[in-house]
Amino acid sequence: MPDNTEARKRFEVLQPIDRKNGQTYWMRIGTAFENVDGSINVYLDAYPITSKLQVRQSQEDDKDADRRERNQP
Repeated sequence: MPDNTEARKRFEVLQPIDRKNGQTYWMRIGTAFENVDGSINVYLDAYPITSKLQVRQSQEDDKDADRRERNQP
């Protein structure tokens, strides 16, 4: 559980869309944030067209962590 000094984890809310060629397109339809108690708030920017969603840790958070690690002595 993160403390108040740590940045909240950010997640991407994605919907898989199967294409006719057999590939899957992952459409980002929202963002989610972890709360202090470990629960997650989800904010959708679009309505899903199926009932299947996936929540993944934001790649932007990974990039920010990499930058912080490189800047530390």
